[in-house]
Amino acid sequence: MKITKFETFIVPPRWLFLKIETDEGIVGWGEPVVEGKAHTVQTAVEEMMDYLVGADPLRIEDHWQVMYRGGFYRGGPILMSAIAGIDQALWDIKGKFYNAPIYQLLGGACRDSMRVYSWIGGDRPSDVGQAALEKKQAGFTAIKMNATEELQYIDTHEKIDQVLERVAAIREAVGPYFGIGVDFHGRVHKPMAKILAKELEPYRLMFIEEPVLPENNEALREIARHTSTPIATGERMFSRWDFKNLLEGGWVDIIQPDLSHAGGITECKKIFAMAEAYDVAVAPHCPLGPIALASCLQVDATSYNAFIQEQSLGIHYNQGNDLLDYVQDASVFAYKDGHVQIPQGPGLGITINEDYVRKMAEQGHRWRNPIWRHKDGSIAEW
Repeated sequence: MKITKFETFIVPPRWLFLKIETDEGIVGWGEPVVEGKAHTVQTAVEEMMDYLVGADPLRIEDHWQVMYRGGFYRGGPILMSAIAGIDQALWDIKGKFYNAPIYQLLGGACRDSMRVYSWIGGDRPSDVGQAALEKKQAGFTAIKMNATEELQYIDTHEKIDQVLERVAAIREAVGPYFGIGVDFHGRVHKPMAKILAKELEPYRLMFIEEPVLPENNEALREIARHTSTPIATGERMFSRWDFKNLLEGGWVDIIQPDLSHAGGITECKKIFAMAEAYDVAVAPHCPLGPIALASCLQVDATSYNAFIQEQSLGIHYNQGNDLLDYVQDASVFAYKDGHVQIPQGPGLGITINEDYVRKMAEQGHRWRNPIWRHKDGSIAEW
């Protein structure tokens, strides 16, 4: 079997899909994208596919190593996201070739379903108590919200109190044992992160996420001294080498690699296994589309330390199109009692509605994340 051609599709709300075809009629789908840089990743995919057209798609490990090591410059969000989407599509082909879900080719499942959580609140959260209650009534057992708007290095306790009020409203609405994840989103610098982490302690959170930017991960050591709440990070880390020092330092309780950013199924399976050796849990990042989610679930199925999965249904970014719009059978992602079953079909276990993909690719998108500024005019972290 040989790879014969590929196509990319920039589709709303902010996604990039990849289709790889073979001479035996088997096709695979991937989702290589960096949110806000879809066209850049599209170009990187086109450059990397020069290595693969005409090659045997089943040699996934070799192709991964060629894409990673074949260029003098490596790593980072663009190159690793391009590799990720290609890798997903190759695994989809391989599963279809052997008529098995990908998880069977990774050693088999250690679970039948995966716990999922839902987003509430948007970038500037409000009315989060009612939103959380609605998610609980819809069957979810956990939610995540952005903690705060933009914060200066040293900011006011008024903003801290606003965060506490929102989290308190959620805890009151959903009860003592419902999971609450609070995402600092890298908007918080170390001085304020220490305060927030300590002040949030009474609410018994499921985790606090990205309390500082990943380039400042060494600050997690000090933040951990101020809280017993599990600390999560990793959505902006892109390879096992990026995670190495974080895990060795013992500063994190949950890692969150993204299957569309961190080298795909091949690399993330290795990252998950590294984390298990350090007794660290995994909650894969996935505010993206159905291909990315299916990829996550295939690896989650085989990873003992995966404990909850992000998914984008109803997320505030999904304007106009949502998670289920691009699949032929939406029931594959049916959520029940806060869980989703691991897809059982061959490959990724989903069937992409290619006609709809092509239709929406004609519309495309140029999604950009917002640019925020502080009152003094300086740029703020989004």
